[in-house]
Order: sequence, then structure tokens, then C-alpha cells
Amino acid sequence: MKNKNSIHLKNSISINNRALKMIYKKYPQMVIFTFLQSIWTALTPYVGIYLSALIIDELAGPKNVNRLKILVLITVLSGAIIAFIFALLQKKIDIHTSNLYYKFEKFYTDKLFDMDFASIDDIKTHELLSTIKQNQNGGGWGLFRVIDNYRALISSIFTMFGGITLTISLFLAKVPESAGNLMILNHPLFIICVIALMIIVTLLAPYYSYKAESYFAKYSSLHNLGNRKFGFFGWLGYKKELATDVRMYRQDLLCNKYNQNKNDTFGSNGLFSKLAKGPIGLYSALSSIISAIFIGLVYLFVCLKSWAGAFGVGMIMQYIASIMKVSSGLNEFVKTTGTMKTNSTFLKLVFDFLDIPNTMYQGSLTIEKRLDRDYEIEFKNVSFKYQNSTDYVLKNINFKFTIGTKLAIVGMNGSGKTTFIKLLCRLYDPTEGEILLNGINIKKYNYLDYLMIFSVVFQDFKLFALPLGENVASNTKYDSDEVIRCLKKSGFNEERKKMNLGLNTYLYKEINEKGINISGGEAQKIAIARALYKNASFMILDEPTASLDPLAEAEIYSKFNEIVNDRNTIYISHRLSSCVFCDQVVVFDNGSIVQYDTHKNLLKQKEGKYFELWNAQAQYYK
Repeated sequence: MKNKNSIHLKNSISINNRALKMIYKKYPQMVIFTFLQSIWTALTPYVGIYLSALIIDELAGPKNVNRLKILVLITVLSGAIIAFIFALLQKKIDIHTSNLYYKFEKFYTDKLFDMDFASIDDIKTHELLSTIKQNQNGGGWGLFRVIDNYRALISSIFTMFGGITLTISLFLAKVPESAGNLMILNHPLFIICVIALMIIVTLLAPYYSYKAESYFAKYSSLHNLGNRKFGFFGWLGYKKELATDVRMYRQDLLCNKYNQNKNDTFGSNGLFSKLAKGPIGLYSALSSIISAIFIGLVYLFVCLKSWAGAFGVGMIMQYIASIMKVSSGLNEFVKTTGTMKTNSTFLKLVFDFLDIPNTMYQGSLTIEKRLDRDYEIEFKNVSFKYQNSTDYVLKNINFKFTIGTKLAIVGMNGSGKTTFIKLLCRLYDPTEGEILLNGINIKKYNYLDYLMIFSVVFQDFKLFALPLGENVASNTKYDSDEVIRCLKKSGFNEERKKMNLGLNTYLYKEINEKGINISGGEAQKIAIARALYKNASFMILDEPTASLDPLAEAEIYSKFNEIVNDRNTIYISHRLSSCVFCDQVVVFDNGSIVQYDTHKNLLKQKEGKYFELWNAQAQYYK
């Protein structure tokens, strides 16, 4: 059965070359030293083969002591030099290939950091990256094979070159007339037939080996689910957040049922076990049998020529060793080209991921850094639906707000509040309509410049397992006084004072075992301080007090104006009591803005959505 995902040879070469160039551009010395070592390793064995043949011939013939001494000395010295140079190359390779996994992983992490948020938020992106990782873990396919494949290819070419150089004389050496019927060994047609037979037998072995490997690769997608299950269920035992539930509800039993089932890809009765017993096992066996036949043919031909008197005993070793080297080189060449063709299918997935286009970075206008923060944002006929969806999340939004505005956005879950913020921050672009900053479409601005005017505390914010100061400043170098000032404003200063290392105290214990674990409320205060430190013109707070206790929440509310200062502030909350601190309230419902006014005026509209929401929570405000 033909593999539908198979790539044409020309495209395969192009994909592999692109991968090599990409790796070389990032890690040139690793590639250079690896290839130099492969050439050195391929050619140097022939020095020992040639010198050993001369020594054996001398021992079997004249037995000249002085010549033997010289040959032995040359053999020892050349071996030492070869080993020394090999060690130097290996040292260089070890230096540049250390943490190879993380070096290759950086190609993916760099892309993720640079990727449009819309692409990151797309499930297809995660499925593609997951498939790449599963192929890598399941069979070492993808980028990890590139260097090894080219190393093997170069090594095989130079191995064949060296072997052919030492083997040419085998076919040119004449059997004397006294050999009788063995004179046929001199006939050009016989020699051509022998060479052809050796080549055919040599090619068959790697062909069947390649067939076995390609069979595995063809079904590689089937082990993705198995690997994914192992990864998910295997790590459950390490996650302390799940430890209590796993133990209280004996969820280990549930996990085991999903982790092991009759369709298990890797089990003793799984797919790959059946393939090993079937076609893969057959191809591997044929490859071994053909290799044994080839060895027999080589010994027969070389020994017959030597027995007939074409050359001495020492040359038997040289010719047999050289032919075996040529055979292994050709074998490796064919096998490697097959592996490269197979791997190109997996590399295509890698480049499908790395080539995901970025659309956000096309603008070039700079944003004026205004001390008066005089910015105006306007949504004009904005509608939005997520990729691959037919349902609009936002519908015909028309809205404008200016300097100094403190805006509350409220609505039921799923009403479009968070999507509105993502469009405002240009994590997504509108499906229809446009968003303007000071009258100019935000797509025309430099993307990074545009992001700099926003400080956001998302509801699902994350802090890093790094020092407190670096978390607030989002940098290793920062203004300590400013960090402390922001922590005071967010209400975390008392907790900071209790930390032995102050701003140098690590949060959490993933990186530093002396780190401290903080509560959700404490983390939220740090996140607010981080937003303040950025000192952006627009501040967006998404449920900023959700994890705070009532006292801490009251403290934040009482200092709300001091915290946000003169920034344009957008405040998203399910707790409508926060709306009294804001100048205007925007009410979302079913993807549309249904009301927009002050808190007091909205409460006067008895039939409005805001009045309904307020009354639903009224018991908490009494």
C-alpha cells in the first residue's frame, strides 16, 4: 500500500536541505565539526587496513626486520595521530551538542513567542505541534534526524571512496596462466558480473531495511494517541494540584483503564508488536540474510584469486576489509537516502508549524509617546467570529472612549466581554469593521508599539517561578524603588517586607527550592503591581479582585483612583459593586453592547439588562 503522505524525491531533498540550512544558521559549529568527524571516521580506517596488509605480506614473504619495524612504527604513530584528532573533534562536538534537545526545542519556542495570538489560540496549531512532538518522541523523527542523516550520508560517500581506492587493484590483479580454469577470473565479463552481483546484493539489504523502517514510519501517526495518553496520565502523579483528588477518589484506577486497553498501540498485542512479527520482522530478516550472502560472495571471490596466485596473503585482508567497507558505505548511503525521504514527511510538519504566517507585524507607524496620555480608541462596526466558526461572538460594535475614562464592562458569561478586550489589545483582528487609535486603523501601527500602550491583568494571569522583582518588572534589570512603589499601591508591600530576600525572593519552588508559595490573592496583587510598573496609557483589569478576600478587595476599591491615576482604565467584573468607581458602564449581552451610561443612570432604566444584573446581586450589596 502506497503511503499517501509520501513526498516526491525532489521535494524531499529540498526539505532536508532547508532543515540543514536552518540548523547550520543557528548552530554552525555543531554542523561543521560533526561533518568533519564523519569524514575523518570514514577515511582513517583505511590507513590501518593498508598498513596491516603490508605487515602481513612482509611476514608471509621476505620477513625484512627493518622494514617490519618501520611499518609497525608507522602503524602505531598513525593510529595515535588518528585517535588524537578524533578526540579533538569529539570534544568540539560534545561541547556544541550538549543539551541538543533544548537547542532544537528552541526552534519551536521561538516561533511560539513570535506567533500571532490567534494562531496560538487555534486548536489546529496545538494539534500540529503535538504531532511533531509525538513523532519526535515515538521514533526520533523530524529535526533530530537531520544532522545524523547528513552525517551518515557524508560518511557513506567517503567510506565508498576510500574502499574503492583500495579495491581497484583487486579487479586489475591477473591470475597467472598456471592457474588453469581459474583464469576465468581474469575475464572482463566475469569481473563485470561479479561487481554487478555484489552491487545488487549490497543494495537489496538496505532496501529491505528501509522497507521495514518506512513501514514503521507509515503507521507512526497511530502511536500519537498512545504517546499522548502516556504523557497525560503519566504526569498526573507528579502534579501536586491533582494529588488530593487522585487519592480521595482513587482516580489512579480510572487512569489505568484509559492508559491500558485492548487497542494499546505499544502492548504485547498492539499494532507495533504485530508489525514486528509480520512485515517489519520479515524485511529485517531478509536484510540480515542478504548481508550474510554478500559476505560469503566476497570471501569466495577474494580467496579464489589469492589461491590462484594473483596476490599475496596480506592483500586478502585488505581487499576483504575494503570491499566490506564499500558495501557498508553503499548500504548506509541507500538506507540513509531512504530514511531522509521518510523523514521529509515529518520535516514537512515541522515547517508547516514554523511557516505559520504572522499577520500582526505588518504595520509600520510608530505611536507617539504622549505624557498627557491623549489617546482615543474607537470601534467602528466591529464584528468578530473565531476561526473555523460560523457564529459571531461580537456583532456590530460601535464604541468610543477617551483620556481619563474609567470604564466598567459587565455582562453574563459568554456575552463577549473578554473577546472585546482581546480585540482592543489586538490579540485578534476584527472579522468585520475596524478599530481606530486617534483616528488611524490600529493595523497600520507597529504591533509592538501598540502593545506597549496597554497594561492588562487577565483573569487567568500567570506569574513565573522567578524573583519577585523580576515578576513585577518583567525584566532582570529594574528600578527597585519603582517596583516597591507599585507593590505598595497593589497592597502587597506588607507581604514583601516579610520576605527574607525582599525583591530577590523567588516565587514558587520550581526553579529555586527556597522559593515561597503564594496564595491566589497575593498573586493577584503582584499581577496588578506588574501592570502598574509597565506604566502604560491604558490599564485593563479583568476580574482584578476575584481572588482577594473582602478586606483586600475593599482596600483595592478605596485606592482605585490612586492606583489607576490618569490612565484610561477598563474594568471587567462580575461584581457590579465595582461599577460605582467607574465613570461609564458598558453592558454586553449576546455579543452586542445593549447599554452604555453611568451607573446611576443605568439603574434608572428598570427594563434594562444592567438593572436585571444589579438586582440579581443586590443581596450582596446590602
